Amino acid sequence: MNPHGNPHTLAQARRRASLDKRQRALTALAALERQGKKITHAAVARTAGVSTWLTYTDGIREHIEAAQQRRQPTIPPPVRTRSTTATLRTELELARQEIRTLREDRDRMRQTIQHQLGQQLDALDTAHLTERVDELTRTNQRLQDSLQRTTDDNHELHARVRILETDLAAARTSLRRMIREENTNR
Repeated sequence: MNPHGNPHTLAQARRRASLDKRQRALTALAALERQGKKITHAAVARTAGVSTWLTYTDGIREHIEAAQQRRQPTIPPPVRTRSTTATLRTELELARQEIRTLREDRDRMRQTIQHQLGQQLDALDTAHLTERVDELTRTNQRLQDSLQRTTDDNHELHARVRILETDLAAARTSLRRMIREENTNR
């Protein structure tokens, strides 16, 4: 049994969740337009209950920008400035609340994952682990013995090479001497 779930099923679930969030964003955008409210990425995200990041993705951003262009400002400039400041303050407070919520969600998820990992570690069979450690120890000992034999063979071969090199040097010297004697006798 795969403790992480079926990857295909998980991918389908993520795809469905993504499509659902996108649809909610488009529905929220239409609702904001019908209500005559100001169209912003933050307002769409807040109304749809999705992240602001999603409203900037392809397929959503274009709709929001088109809605912003269709909407004509009906508020005179001085009132609009005051409204914009108030709106910005409200959006800032909403963003702070969303950040707090996201941090709480992150902490909850982190605790859940830690708990699940702890359960998985507790569920491991220690007999299996002991058996595996013993097997690895035996394998390690075999490899160490093999390394020692190979090292000893290597030392013996190096000693033999030195002896053969000495014999070869002596044979060369003897051969040179014989050639010199042969050349002088002629």
